[in-house]
Amino acid sequence: MTDVRRNVPALRGWRARFEDKLSRGSNSSIGLWFWEIDRVLLLLALLLVGIGLIAVAAASPASAVRYSGEAKQFASMHYFWRQALWVGLSLPVLFVVSMLPVSVARRMSIVGMAVCLVLVALAGFFGAEVNGARRWIGFGIASFQPSEFLKPFFIVTTAWFLSLRAKDESLPVIPLTGVLTVLVAALLMKQPDFGQTMIFGMVWIVLLMLAGISGRAIGFLGGLVVAGVISAYLFYDTARTRIDAFLFPDPAKAAADHYQTDMSHAVITAGGATGTGPGGGTVKFKLPEAHTDYIFSVVGEEFGLIACMGIAILYLAIVIRVLIKLLDEEDNFRLLAAAGLAAQFGLQALINMAVNTGLAPSKGMTLPFISYGGSSMIALSIGMGLLLAFTRRNPYLKRSPYTVRGN
Repeated sequence: MTDVRRNVPALRGWRARFEDKLSRGSNSSIGLWFWEIDRVLLLLALLLVGIGLIAVAAASPASAVRYSGEAKQFASMHYFWRQALWVGLSLPVLFVVSMLPVSVARRMSIVGMAVCLVLVALAGFFGAEVNGARRWIGFGIASFQPSEFLKPFFIVTTAWFLSLRAKDESLPVIPLTGVLTVLVAALLMKQPDFGQTMIFGMVWIVLLMLAGISGRAIGFLGGLVVAGVISAYLFYDTARTRIDAFLFPDPAKAAADHYQTDMSHAVITAGGATGTGPGGGTVKFKLPEAHTDYIFSVVGEEFGLIACMGIAILYLAIVIRVLIKLLDEEDNFRLLAAAGLAAQFGLQALINMAVNTGLAPSKGMTLPFISYGGSSMIALSIGMGLLLAFTRRNPYLKRSPYTVRGN
């Protein structure tokens, strides 16, 4: 008791110093960060991370039994403990990146994109083969997926190129970003990774539209998208196989072609509106990749369709929050970078949920902050950290929505 009493003044002093650092008048880096950061956006992201840990805990027994054949208590929670480790490593990354000045974040992204582009190329040719695809570099716990890290860096770099149009419209930044996107797509299709290729392409188009390209150019891009899909179907076996299996299933192979989508639909609807309760799911044990690509279905079985709807609303809230934040943004680079990162985040979530509900063919894409995976968790933390860095605002700075944007 005496020791506790002795420590009370020290605890009060520590608390006072902490509160002083977070006060509005503080000039410390932590204090400035606290008042400039979008705390609502940060809270929504952390809420998704927390939901993800609960979801991985629910899916972990099914995946452990499926891949190891063990149902012991510790073994059944193997993926949960691993995910908790990744979360513990990722959150400091998110906070540190969110504290970076815009100029430093931009330079880091440009360098990161160059490095990740080389690593994606190496993965396609020399990476470890998993399920017929070469997307990984390294082995075991030391392996990582370079394309996950390439996404946020590619978006910020592309946004920087396109923001240069405001200074000099004669700069060939649109063709340059087009060449960069085609290069990334070619390297991803070599792996093959058609789902990630679609994400990069769609985000590039979103950035072009936000950069103010003409209506004729938008029409031309639409034609390119149609031509690209047709070409992929005709000349790219991975795309053709998945499209055929989804739209034109062979009756002799229907059970095999549609097993994942049919099973994910069965799992997500098994719990009804309110779910079977934590640990009560049984259909999930028949689902491949329950802890990664199809974790949304596991949430549906154990926590109900209402919980699935709540998760979808959270993703939508993050995207809307960013867009509202950007309504009066005066810096073209910040506008494009933040909007691009939000678009990538929302599109990836939308595609994963569409696959889980049977509205899209299987693409092997994780659900942001919820699916199991170290590469995905750390890369998403970098992306969210960059998004928070680009939406930081001085609380005393008055902005007008009628101010002309500039760099």
